[in-house]
Amino acid sequence: MTQRKVLRVTNTGDQVSLNLHEDTLPSPASYEVLIRIRAASLNYRDLVLVEGNYPASTKPDVVPLSDGAGEVVAVGKDVGRFKVGDRVAASCTVHWIGGPHLAEYQNHSVGFRVDGMLAEYGLFHENALVHLPAYLSYIEAASLPCAAVTAWTSLYKATPIQPGQTILIQGTGGVSLFALQFAKIAGARVFAITSSDEKAEVLRKLGAESVVNYSTHPDWDQEILALTDGKGVDKVFDIAGEKTIVKSAASTANGGVILLIGYASGFGGGLSPFEVLRRSLTVMGSNVGSRTNFEDMLRAMATHQVRPIIDRVYPFAEYNEAYERLKSGKQVGKVVIDLS
Repeated sequence: MTQRKVLRVTNTGDQVSLNLHEDTLPSPASYEVLIRIRAASLNYRDLVLVEGNYPASTKPDVVPLSDGAGEVVAVGKDVGRFKVGDRVAASCTVHWIGGPHLAEYQNHSVGFRVDGMLAEYGLFHENALVHLPAYLSYIEAASLPCAAVTAWTSLYKATPIQPGQTILIQGTGGVSLFALQFAKIAGARVFAITSSDEKAEVLRKLGAESVVNYSTHPDWDQEILALTDGKGVDKVFDIAGEKTIVKSAASTANGGVILLIGYASGFGGGLSPFEVLRRSLTVMGSNVGSRTNFEDMLRAMATHQVRPIIDRVYPFAEYNEAYERLKSGKQVGKVVIDLS
């Protein structure tokens, strides 16, 4: 086979569109690995990109999606970590192997500054890739690189989560559900807010101790305080940004951590510096995580046989429907595209 099907995001300045192409199958150069991509999954930032609202520059005609999994079909000269037939996924940032996040790593962000996973075949530097545990399917593994690694890394940022500590998650998207699963295996207590009683029941079944429906309890921060005897939680995963950040802070215990994961409701919010200072809060942004974080997470998942929560799987031909599912906000877990 010398051709591959591939989706590219085209930005003309006036319009952003996602278009299907056929182009020549790339060949791996030195340190590069060619992957037959079997599945890819969507994150909120992927939706923002195709809507033309992504707040940073991207590669022209980039292949979107950081998240995917497949098997190695060819390796370039000097590749030492992989061989043909290996099952792999890619870290979201190609050359961030370990240590603190550096600004230059953003120049190699998969699906934004370098071509991503929404293609039959993809070419990646071996620095980005991780070996997959045998128990995970490609559909499951494709859900991990952004949401799962973000959840894992955030739980261990600043002060690592400890048994008996409390976290608050928001909604039923990928990061929130992975945070719930990882917090539970660490022995932490999980509280949640969500938009419906149906989703609340799903969260309880997954191990959330208490769930607040913010549609019927708009002052959900007060509900969380009541559930924690007025103390608040040790860590909050804030997904929405503008519409939740103030209440997230109100839900956090003195000396606690607010993990700012997303901006689904906007970039404002008006969190008072006085409130942060008065209660010694730590507000931290997420840069997903390094390859080392990814590998640590995979070992923990394999030990506890943690399986990702998959909302729906769409065939490659229905990629638009997959984007629409994510846009609807009705998903519980990850939306995946099957490219096999």
